[in-house]
Amino acid sequence: MIAVIQRVSEASVTIERHIKGQIGKGLMILLGIEGEDNQEDIDWLVRKILNLRIFNDEDGVMNKSLLDVQGEILLISQFTLHASTKKGNRPSYIKAAKPEIAVPMYNSFIKAIVRELKRDIQTGEFGADMKVSLVNDGPVTIIIDSKDKK
Repeated sequence: MIAVIQRVSEASVTIERHIKGQIGKGLMILLGIEGEDNQEDIDWLVRKILNLRIFNDEDGVMNKSLLDVQGEILLISQFTLHASTKKGNRPSYIKAAKPEIAVPMYNSFIKAIVRELKRDIQTGEFGADMKVSLVNDGPVTIIIDSKDKK
């Protein structure tokens, strides 16, 4: 499971010219699910994301987590994070989970993050053509792969 996490001052996702999700200060997360991912990957990644100290404290030092600043989350599924570009110029998505695996995993990820955050989050729609807008604050962008824990 790969997550691209961006600290934002605002972000939104639009589907068919309708805003599906919108947040202010917080994290915009692109989530790529691999066929081999499991609940352990979800639990580890949720804890890691919520506790990342990437928000500024009173001295302007990145020392606070999303939990500390009561930030919001916009979560977007993105299978292209598992693109392999080793051969040729057309990316291969063979490692990305098929929808029958990815959809339940995506929904489990949402439930896990809501449970830990103790409030709802905003999301896109799995498999939809989405237009994502954001203002990256910093900019701060972090990539985390649950298969790279050590």
